[in-house]
Order: sequence, then structure tokens, then C-alpha cells
Amino acid sequence: MTDTNRKYRTLQVETRRQQEWLTLNRPDRFNALDQTMAGELGDYFSELASRADIRVVVLRGAGPHFCAGFDLDDVRELATDVEAALRVQRHITSVVLAMRRCPQPIIALVHGAACGAGFALALAADVRYAADDARMNVAMARIGLTGCDMGISYFLTRAIGGSNASELMMGGRFVDAARALRIGLVSEVVARNALEDVAQQLAGEMLAMSPAGLRLTKEGIAFAQDAGSLEAVVAMEDRGQVLCFAPYLEEGAAAFREKREPRYRP
Repeated sequence: MTDTNRKYRTLQVETRRQQEWLTLNRPDRFNALDQTMAGELGDYFSELASRADIRVVVLRGAGPHFCAGFDLDDVRELATDVEAALRVQRHITSVVLAMRRCPQPIIALVHGAACGAGFALALAADVRYAADDARMNVAMARIGLTGCDMGISYFLTRAIGGSNASELMMGGRFVDAARALRIGLVSEVVARNALEDVAQQLAGEMLAMSPAGLRLTKEGIAFAQDAGSLEAVVAMEDRGQVLCFAPYLEEGAAAFREKREPRYRP
């Protein structure tokens, strides 16, 4: 069902059994990110930290494209002075930080164009599935800016390596769905009408994990990316497992033996 309690101008939220399907909803502008959408996305993802009822988020775009980038109608405000531009820039980049800080895994469904800011939103998700018509690029590199923006230099180098990332960030080249799959940028490429099905299947598998187990897995993956040593990662993993032993292991093992869905306590 669609959540009518939160009023957004640029987003649509649909709640399904411990999942929320978040749709960028400016199809007339190809879902270009403007300051209103940035504010609403930041509010939405920031609020998730206190919402135990939602365990998975699916992010998608309305209309023919996922997100065509930053709305160029806002360019003039960015070009006024450094202080004003920095406020706007940090307002926009706060969305990516909120996405990474929220404990729920985010599945991005990329179709059509995912350019610039749209590419950054997809990269900030935990899992990316692409339609066969998807095309992604670091559009900032083509409009006089640095290719380092909205966490792209952080996420892209970790996802596809330095050489591939440098090519895309310094050339602004488009990556089609086939190449995105080949270089590990997305997990799977499917026909556009199958995107929802693959996301729903993975969301169901995620929901089969224990509540704390799923959250600690997202947290652990993020920590491991920047950890200074194997010992630090193992120590983090040990703590996470011990936290899950008492509340979840007995039921999880019983469900596995009995070939049924686990019934975890919230």
C-alpha cells in the first residue's frame, strides 16, 4: 500500500511487509535531483534509523529513467558564491551519507539513464540491479566539474577498481548494462519488466535473516571496506555473531532443520 502519512512532493513511498519501495517521482524531469528532492530523500533515509518496522528499502525511478542527474535549473544558485554553493552541495551530498547510515539494506533498480547524481544514488545502494536499457555515467565530468562528487570517488573505485573508475570519472563515458555487469557495477541485468521481481526475491531472502543479523551485516560490510586490518574485521564480526546467538540462533537452526521460514522475535 502507499504511505499517505508522509507527504512528499518528489517521492512516492509504498509499504510492503517490512519493506518500503521508494520511487523518485519527477518523471516529467526524468527524476532529476533538485533541492526539494534532496531534502525529501535526506529526511526519508535519516528517519529509517528509528524504524524497526522497515527492514529493506527498494529504490527506483518513475517513468523512462531512474534519475537523469542534477536538475540544471538549479545551476545558477550553485554559481553565485562559494559559501552559498557549499551549502547547496552539502545539502545534496547529505543524501548519500543518510543512505549509508541507515541500517536497512537498499536495493537500487536502475533503468534508462542513471547519470551524475542519479549514478551516485545507485552507487550508494547496497545492491544494484539493472534493466537491459540502463546507461550510467559520471555526468559531472562533462559540465565543467570534477568527476569526484556525492561519494562517487569512494564507491566507484571500490566497486570496479581504479582503472575502470578513472576512465569513467575522467572521461564521463557511458556504461551500458552489459558492461556494468561485466565489471561488477551491478549484480544482474534483466528485462525492465523483470526488475521488480528480482528485487522482490532478494528482499524476501533478506527478510529471512534475523532482524539484528541483517542490520549488522550491512554495518559490517561498510566497516570492512575501510578497516585497517584483518584482526579488526574479525573482532567486529565476532561481536556481531555473539549479539545474535541468544536471541536468534536456536530458532534459526530449528527452522533450517525443519525446512520452514524462521519466526524471529522483532
